[in-house]
Amino acid sequence: MRLLVATLMAMAVFLSPLAASAESADVEAVITKVDTANLSLSLDDGKKYQAPEEFNFDGLEPGVKVVVFYTDVDGKRVINDLEIVQ
Repeated sequence: MRLLVATLMAMAVFLSPLAASAESADVEAVITKVDTANLSLSLDDGKKYQAPEEFNFDGLEPGVKVVVFYTDVDGKRVINDLEIVQ
C-alpha cells in the first residue's frame, strides 16, 4: 500500500507542470482577419486564435474589438469564450 501511495505522489509531482501550462488567459484586441474555413481569428496583437467547431462567427469581422478568453494548448491559443466590446 505504501508503494502505491508513493507511486501516486510521484506521478502527481511529475505531472503538475503539465497542468500549469494549460491555464486560461484573456486578451482585448481588434480582429484583423476572420477565417471561417480554418476556424480561426487573427487579432491586432499579431496572434492567431483557434476556435472550436461549434463556434459562432456571427458579427465577427475585421475592425471589431473583442475580448478573447483562451487556453494555450500545444502552442495554439484555443478560444474558450469571446465577447464583443461595444
